[in-house]
Amino acid sequence: MSDLDVPLRPKRKKVWVDYFVQFRWILVIFIVLPISFSLYFFTYLGDVRSAWKSYKKRQKEHDENVQKVVKRLKQRNPAKDGLICTARKPWIAVGMRNVDYKRARHFEVDLSAFRNILDIDKDRMIAKVEPLVNMGQISRATVPLNLALAVVPELDDLTVGGLINGYGIEGSSHLYGLFSDTVVAYEIVLADGRVVRATKDNEFSDLFYAIPWSQGTIGLLVAAEIKLIHVKEYMKVTYKPFRGTLREIGQAYMDSLAPRDGDQDNPEKVPDFVETMIYTPSEAVVMSGRYASKEEAKKKGSVINQIGWWFKPWFYQHAFTALKKGEFVEYIPTRDYYHRHTRSLYWEGKLILPFADQWWFRLLLGWMMPPKVSLLKATQGEAIRNYYHEMHIIQDMLVPLYKVCDALEWAHREFEVYPVWLCPHRIFKLPVKTMIFPEPGFEFQNRQGDTKYAQMYTDVGLYYAPGPVLRGEAFDGAEAVRRMENWLLENHGFQALYAVSELNEKDFWKMYDAGLYEECRKKYGAVGTFMTVYYKTKKGRKSEKEVREAEQAHLETTYAEMEQPN
Repeated sequence: MSDLDVPLRPKRKKVWVDYFVQFRWILVIFIVLPISFSLYFFTYLGDVRSAWKSYKKRQKEHDENVQKVVKRLKQRNPAKDGLICTARKPWIAVGMRNVDYKRARHFEVDLSAFRNILDIDKDRMIAKVEPLVNMGQISRATVPLNLALAVVPELDDLTVGGLINGYGIEGSSHLYGLFSDTVVAYEIVLADGRVVRATKDNEFSDLFYAIPWSQGTIGLLVAAEIKLIHVKEYMKVTYKPFRGTLREIGQAYMDSLAPRDGDQDNPEKVPDFVETMIYTPSEAVVMSGRYASKEEAKKKGSVINQIGWWFKPWFYQHAFTALKKGEFVEYIPTRDYYHRHTRSLYWEGKLILPFADQWWFRLLLGWMMPPKVSLLKATQGEAIRNYYHEMHIIQDMLVPLYKVCDALEWAHREFEVYPVWLCPHRIFKLPVKTMIFPEPGFEFQNRQGDTKYAQMYTDVGLYYAPGPVLRGEAFDGAEAVRRMENWLLENHGFQALYAVSELNEKDFWKMYDAGLYEECRKKYGAVGTFMTVYYKTKKGRKSEKEVREAEQAHLETTYAEMEQPN
């Protein structure tokens, strides 16, 4: 067996759930899509109404809503009430993991009013926003001003709070890091009702570094100040087809973003945006983008592609054409480019609506795409949800750039999921050790993509049905995810917390660092008030008794083991 050979698996007998999933498109077309479009429309009207308000009016309403949160927290009786969580319904979250912690008795705090852009400060180059502001909303407000967040994750529905407390990446993350790395200040309501502003250099600097990836288990985020950058009207995108082995594809991807001479901070050598899509084990399209002015885009001979129109081919299929016609260059309006994967939900839309990529569907009903992920989750029962956990992969493997070739070969053997999305991101060397952190001593290795102040990582995005499932073979999704997590543990990788995890608590805290996180939970009163991040992301149902007992054991045992010398 060669390194890329996959094991032979027995055929799997179909059950009723298979047929329901196969014809789920009927439910999606007649129920999910119309409701999704209505929700998008009314949300848009609400955003417009908010934008008409003055800064003082929005800030006044924000302060009033913060005080409502403070008042609500002070109503909680720790002896009688459950642990604090938001009142947001479990199915509304965009992430794929079950929000089972809300099945236990809990004390709800309503944050639904926090969905406004509070200010766009052109002088400080800062956007102050509330946690439920989504990427579509903020790009509509900033791009016409030739401004944008430094990192704009592609899907419109992704919220600021989710991207900070969880995980957010974009094609510009090789320059700016993850979404949370672009935040300059957090406004947090602590367990005791105090409202604090945390920055990297004030008295709450420990809180500033502990909030990312904490999943709202230290305090309640009510606002964030995020870095803005100057942008131009268009993105000049170059599509380069590549054929070869997975290792050769991985190296071509590395070369697209990381000069071999180590000149990583030279804007002449490093593009503004990079991503690669691998369509088969031997075919990929390597893409790079640079901001371009309207004058450049409209020069004679330039090709402008307004991919945001509903009838346009889905972006990943459009990029695939480079494998047929060769390398080409085009100009895409900047906001359209930011949200290039929204209509098709990367390529998940093909599984949800098998014919939605056809020209006739795009023309007639494409304006209703995409279905809201939250509604897709709301219309699936537990049997369907479990089916997707077993027969579907939605995972992000975050691996050091120099290990991307190994990761691609491993993922092929285990999952056979294609397309694969590759997107680089920096993990910065910080004054303190946060939940995710670069490899010790990386700055002395002189590896491709690394600098003295940041190690380059790559998101290996796996979003589709595995090859064995598509061939009707037996596949154990939970066991495959366990093997993936073990591989990440062995290779200093991380798993995005929105996804379904099979990690036990001890291994969870081998993957992520608990030091600063636990210090802040103790210091700011989160212990016994908010659930720990492990139990908030843990797969499966949880009772309040289990959570409380587990938290006590977590304090007494897990960290004691971690603090022992190796």
